[in-house]
Amino acid sequence: MFDHAYQNYMDHAYPADELMPLTCRGRVRGLEPSRGDVDDALGKFSLTLIDTLDTLVLLNKTTEFEAAVRRVLSDVRLDNDIVVSVFETNIRVLGGLLGGHSMAVMLKDKGEHMQWYQDELLHMAKDLGLRLLPAFNTSSGLPYPRVNLRFGVRGPETRTGTETDTCTACAGTMILEFAALSRFTGDPVFEIHARRALDFLWEKRQRNSNLVGTTINIHSGEWVRRDSGVGAGIDSYYEYLLKAYILLGDDLFLERFNIHYASIMKYISQPPLLLDVHIHKPLLPARTWMDSLLAFFPGLQVLKGDIRPAIETHEMLYQVTKKHNFLPEAFTTDFRVHWAQHPLRPEFAESTYFLYKATGDPYYLEAGRTILDNLNRFARVPCGFAAMKDVRTGSHEDRMDSFFLAEMFKYLFLLFADAEDLPFDVEDYVFTTEAHLLPLSLSTAPHFNEELDDSNFDWTCPNTRLLFPDPAFPRNLREPIRSAVDKSCPRPPPYRYVEPGMGRPPLRAQDFMANNVEHLELLRRMGVSLIHLKDGRVQLVQHATQAVSAVAAEDGVRFMQEMMELSSQQQKEQLPPRAIQIVSHPFLGRVVLTAGPAQFGIDLSKSSTGVRGFVTVAEPYSGCTEITNAEYVQGHIALLQRGQCMFAEKARHIQKAGAIGGIVIDDNEGSSSDTAPLFQMAGDGRSTDDITMPLLFLFHKEGNILLEALKEYREAEVLLSDKARDRGVTLLPHTPPSLLEPVSLFHASLFRRLITSVPPEEEGDTDSSSQSVDELLADWREDLEAFQQMEKDEL
Repeated sequence: MFDHAYQNYMDHAYPADELMPLTCRGRVRGLEPSRGDVDDALGKFSLTLIDTLDTLVLLNKTTEFEAAVRRVLSDVRLDNDIVVSVFETNIRVLGGLLGGHSMAVMLKDKGEHMQWYQDELLHMAKDLGLRLLPAFNTSSGLPYPRVNLRFGVRGPETRTGTETDTCTACAGTMILEFAALSRFTGDPVFEIHARRALDFLWEKRQRNSNLVGTTINIHSGEWVRRDSGVGAGIDSYYEYLLKAYILLGDDLFLERFNIHYASIMKYISQPPLLLDVHIHKPLLPARTWMDSLLAFFPGLQVLKGDIRPAIETHEMLYQVTKKHNFLPEAFTTDFRVHWAQHPLRPEFAESTYFLYKATGDPYYLEAGRTILDNLNRFARVPCGFAAMKDVRTGSHEDRMDSFFLAEMFKYLFLLFADAEDLPFDVEDYVFTTEAHLLPLSLSTAPHFNEELDDSNFDWTCPNTRLLFPDPAFPRNLREPIRSAVDKSCPRPPPYRYVEPGMGRPPLRAQDFMANNVEHLELLRRMGVSLIHLKDGRVQLVQHATQAVSAVAAEDGVRFMQEMMELSSQQQKEQLPPRAIQIVSHPFLGRVVLTAGPAQFGIDLSKSSTGVRGFVTVAEPYSGCTEITNAEYVQGHIALLQRGQCMFAEKARHIQKAGAIGGIVIDDNEGSSSDTAPLFQMAGDGRSTDDITMPLLFLFHKEGNILLEALKEYREAEVLLSDKARDRGVTLLPHTPPSLLEPVSLFHASLFRRLITSVPPEEEGDTDSSSQSVDELLADWREDLEAFQQMEKDEL
């Protein structure tokens, strides 16, 4: 699996920062539509190769490692006029260079490989560290979130220095790499700045709850977002406090971690859940969903020695994984999808590895097998592994982040490896948050004079034989959690009481009707008032002091929470995404495109098999008049272009021509499901009961993938469904045996015209139709702004 991902990156993407596995090319910043903050990890420094260096050594690929190091030294330039994330560049690039240096030194000391090595990677690391240092030039010591690699911060051309806020993890996840750089080079400046940032965060913690917020003002130290959890925005701050103690031997870090950890277990941990709270009111939940980044936390609990809650939270995450094939980016407390993406994150595999190391329980090998199987079944594509656009449908995103190679394969290999499979003892190293290996030999701790409170220390590590005298103990912890996730249909809370004089239970949000006089009276008794807005909507406001009793006021709060969740759920259910899976050779079902549904025609979510057929371009391509090539459309899935008439009209014309389904492709060149919100096709205002086949919508980029497949291979068979089916041979009962051999690579030429504007019916001179990058970016700007606004609204 690693070879498949790494070789495709080297063959099709290098020296670009990342591989785009669906279109078989490298992602170069500025040449692809912007993905917002996600692109701040890209710095035109061959990110994936640097991030993968120490993975090559761990997987016994010493020859490849030596070649990769030579490539980094000869090809990679850090002096780029480009603005990058300080956090991402630190953990991925600086960490990758230091991990590569650690491996090179280890191999050189063994006397077999890297005998030519003279600390060249370390010199590059110091160069990069000096390029990141200007970000720390603030009164607080917290770094700016972005820096220009060439010009630093606040220079005439830096395009930085205007930010006021940063996330807690962004500022608090520097100490391992910066301290290692200082210890390796003997230059203390890096460790000093990382420690100063951690000291400031510690001083700004909320003193009553001992929790930190998610976002902080880097100048004033005021908390901008006061919600606190262990997931996105904070996660690796806690991780680095404990690991800094392990790597550097400084007791101060352990004291701070233990104080934070006690508060996490008091307020945030509700086994098996980990729920955000407000730092000033830690008994008040801040949200009703969890994000996938918190999946690292059971692994950190193992490192801390707190095994029981680690088992419980991991089991919850495992059941959610089995329910949706992957951990969604966010999921609700009743284990439904909140945000449906999955960018191949490794945190769940990380915790699985640490729990197996701690317990020796083969159950965690089965969890690892589940991760492996799902990656191969759902994410593997001919050109690498593609992130999941939507775990509900199985559709893909043209994305393979560097952390997939840096972390996922390290932890999976370590999970299954025997001691003799490993080229060195991993117990001699600490893993950074990007799974880079830093040697514990760096832990020559400086002496501090501060008096420490010994009551905050837990010096002992657990003895697993004492923890598990009964082999059934971990299983007994897991069973009730498995039942909770399996039976996680939302249910109303149990009836508690009948309020005096009312004679009935409290009003539930799902039963409420705004024109029901009795319901309005119930609202009034709960202190809830209803306001009619000019645009026809209604707004609910609660004033607890106006309720008839404290119990009624409590019911009012519950009603308002139910109403918000119901509203959010209904909004998300309005746009259920669909999947278009290319099942013909050479794709064999491994490429899945995100499609928008129609409000009419067959509802694919109610079809167990979906609709499968070969695609044909309809004539006229708009589908707005009678189809002239009906003999080709009959029995096929028709391809249509958006525009000129209503979607329902297009559907009626191809249905009359005998089509079994239709796909409408956006005419807005450059549009993509990566950067635009999902599109839902509406009817034409009259009954659409006569439309009895499915119609799906593809943005321009995904539509071109399908059109190019049709041109390259003369025919393309697809499956229209609510979610992708199993990849591989099971999809292809009629395929000749010769076509069932695994396909290792896309033909690069298949997508050679993805950034051109050649309509399918215009064969011939492609050069005259080609667009410049500037023109493409201008075309995409409107969609990008809409997508960014949507993200802000969601946040």
